[in-house]
Amino acid sequence: METKTISEAQEIIQDNLDYTLFSWSKQKGIAPITVKYGAGVYLYDYDDKRYLDFSSGLMNVNIGHGNQRITDAVVKQMQEISYVTPSCVTKVRGDLGKKLAEICPGDLNKAFFTLCGATSIENAIKLARLYTGRHKILTRYQSYHGSSVGAMTASGDPRKLPVDSQQAPNFVHFDLPYLYRWQHDEESLLTDSITQLERMIAYEGPGNIAAILLEGESGSSGCLQYPKGYLKQVRDICNKHGILLVMDEVMSGFGRTGKWFGFENHGIIPDMIAMAKGLTCGYLPFGCLMVSDKIASKYDDAVLPLGLTYSAHPVSCAAALETLQIYEDDHLIENCVEMGKYLEKRVEEMKAIHPSIGDFRNTGLLGCIELVKNRTTKEPMAPFNAKPDEMVIMNKVAAKIKELGMYTFVRWNYIFIAPPLCVTKEQIEEGLAIISEAIAIADSYVE
Repeated sequence: METKTISEAQEIIQDNLDYTLFSWSKQKGIAPITVKYGAGVYLYDYDDKRYLDFSSGLMNVNIGHGNQRITDAVVKQMQEISYVTPSCVTKVRGDLGKKLAEICPGDLNKAFFTLCGATSIENAIKLARLYTGRHKILTRYQSYHGSSVGAMTASGDPRKLPVDSQQAPNFVHFDLPYLYRWQHDEESLLTDSITQLERMIAYEGPGNIAAILLEGESGSSGCLQYPKGYLKQVRDICNKHGILLVMDEVMSGFGRTGKWFGFENHGIIPDMIAMAKGLTCGYLPFGCLMVSDKIASKYDDAVLPLGLTYSAHPVSCAAALETLQIYEDDHLIENCVEMGKYLEKRVEEMKAIHPSIGDFRNTGLLGCIELVKNRTTKEPMAPFNAKPDEMVIMNKVAAKIKELGMYTFVRWNYIFIAPPLCVTKEQIEEGLAIISEAIAIADSYVE
C-alpha cells in the first residue's frame, strides 16, 4: 500500500491548527500562509512563493522584514545580560528613554516600558485615574485600543461586543462620523462633533472624567480621518476641564503617518502617548507609555503603582533603540511622506478605472480603500461589522489578493494599504497592480 507524504508546509499548517489558537478567527477551515522568512517588503513561504506585505504585518513592521541590524543588537545585548528586574537599570534602558524623550514633543520625557500596545493602554488608563482622582474614560466609537479587558472596553470596535458582559466599568463612548459618510461639509462635521463631545462631557460631569483617549490617526477601523482642527479643539476642552489627553500611537506612531507620531499632523501635544508596534517593528514584543514631566513629578515622593515583570526588558530595549536608529539612518519617515504622496496620486488614477472605489483615506502610509456598490448612495460592498454571509464579495477580493502574492489586511469593505516605510515606487506599482486586479471582481457587483 502506497503511503501518502505531506509537504513540509502542510505539516507546519497542521501542527499549528492542531496545537495553537488563532486570533479573531474561526479555528477550522482556514489556510494561513506558512512564512519561512522575510526580506524588506516581502514574505516567503515554504513553497518559495513570494508575498508582497502591503500592510506591514499588522501595520507594525515599519522598517521591513529581516533587518539584521536588529538581530545584531539583540545578540549583543543578550551576550551582556538578557534580563534584570525593573528595579535594576541597564545602560540600554536609559539610552532608549533619553532617545524617546528627544523625539517626543513638549515635556513628554518619562518612559514607562510595557510589553505591547494593550499594556501601554492599560497603564495609561490606570495612571490617568490615579493622577486625576477621577474615574471615567472617554473614547471614540470606531476605534481600537487592544484586546485586554480594559483596552477592549475602551475600544469602540465591534470585536468587543461578544465580551460586553466582561467589560470594565466607567468607559463612555462618543460618535465621530467621517467625512465620506457625512451628508454635509467638513466645517459642519467639525462643529457637530465638538458640540456633541462637549454635551457628553456636561452630561457625564467634567469632574468625573480622567482622560479622553484617542488614536493619533485611525487605523483598523478604516483610517477614519479627523475633521481639520478637531484634535486642537479637543486639546482645548481637556485643558478647560482638567482632563488628560492620551494619544494611542500604537499603530500610527513611528513614522507611519509621515511624522514620528500621528498627532503631530494636528499640531497638539498630549499628556501621555501609548506606543508599541513600530517601536520595535514586531522584531520583539515591546511597548512604552510616554508620560509628561507634570504627571511624573507627582510620583517623585510617592509610590508609582505601576509594574510589569518584563518592564524595560533589556533585550527589547536594545531592539527598540536600534530600530529608532534605522528610522533615522535610512530616512524612512522622509520616504514615507514621498511614497504616501505617490500612492495617493496613483489610487486617485485607479478611481477612474474602478467604479467600486468609493473613497481612499491615507496619511503617510496608513491608507484604506473603501469599496462600494454605488458611488451615489455609497452602499458599502460589505456593511459595518459584516456577517459571514455579507462578506461573499469581499472574501473573493481578499482571496484574489492572496492568490496573486500579496499579504494585506482586508476588513469588511476596506482594503488597507500600509506597506513598510522602506517601500519603493516600483513596489507600490507592484502592489497596486495586484489590488487593481482584485478590485475588478468588486467592480462586477457595482449597480
